[in-house]
Amino acid sequence: MVPLSADIPGRTILFGMVPGELPPVDSREFDMRSNRLLLHAVEQFRSELDVFLSRYDSTRIAIVLGASNTGIDEAQRHVDHWLDVGTKPAEMDFSMIELGTQADFLKKTLGVKGPAFTVSTACSSSAKAFASARRLLEVGVADAAIVGGVDGRCRFAMNGFHALGALAQGACRPLAPDRDGINLGEGVALFTLEREDMVEAKGGVRVRLAGVGESSDAYHATAPDPEGRGAEAAMRAAMDEAGLVPEDVAYVNLHGTGTQANDAMEMKAVARIFQNLNALRIESTKPMTGHCLGAAGAVEAAICWLYLSSGDIAGAALSNSFAFGGSNACVALVPEEVRQ
Repeated sequence: MVPLSADIPGRTILFGMVPGELPPVDSREFDMRSNRLLLHAVEQFRSELDVFLSRYDSTRIAIVLGASNTGIDEAQRHVDHWLDVGTKPAEMDFSMIELGTQADFLKKTLGVKGPAFTVSTACSSSAKAFASARRLLEVGVADAAIVGGVDGRCRFAMNGFHALGALAQGACRPLAPDRDGINLGEGVALFTLEREDMVEAKGGVRVRLAGVGESSDAYHATAPDPEGRGAEAAMRAAMDEAGLVPEDVAYVNLHGTGTQANDAMEMKAVARIFQNLNALRIESTKPMTGHCLGAAGAVEAAICWLYLSSGDIAGAALSNSFAFGGSNACVALVPEEVRQ
């Protein structure tokens, strides 16, 4: 979390920034921070990814990402320059604001030839990407998928949340009585997803995508249903698809933005599902990452994955992501002991 003072006029905010230099993108069409974040993620597990890709026909590998900002920040800078000097910058390409740009970039970077698309449902985008990718595998369109989410630093989004009065004055405090709003962030997380009958046993702990629940309560354009009925429906749907009862769940990664409205409705939903809250680990990790918007679902599913694969959580994990307009999603992950 770093302080930023130049992105919102007259305001300093805390922002979850990916540190260090990001790898360059050698294409004007794709040169934007979100794609550099994707490349950064790919480089971190390139050797494992190459093995994964070699196991499948390239036409049978899908890419499904969640994103909301694409290249809007770069486009805004180019438009500002255009308005100032009267000529369109040579670096500007209108494709940078197309929602499919990130999936197209990753498809070309990895050389896969299956379906590739982006899900964009605001803050539930990359959680819902898991559902979309899973359906491709279930209906036989693909044998494997790379699924996840990405969103980079974006002044347009920052100023939008500022206009809504949703930004915290300092560090966000999910569930605290005096919570006053969100911290924003950027992020990227990628997963490999395979059909159950095609997974190679490698020993150790494998984390299985057991279910994804989706709901659309459409209560309000920006405010959640104060009773959390849409959030509850998404969580129950994920548990039902995964064959889980409340006692099977050990951990819930809350959407937990730190706003008064979100946290109140989400805990109402959690309390209705789980009668014994003392037996459940519940947390919001957004104070560590900021709210990564379209990437939030994948980033927080990755935190669940880390807990489960390391054995820190003994049981199933749920990751909640709720978006403007009542677009809700919950991802259910289950650890499995794999023996060779």
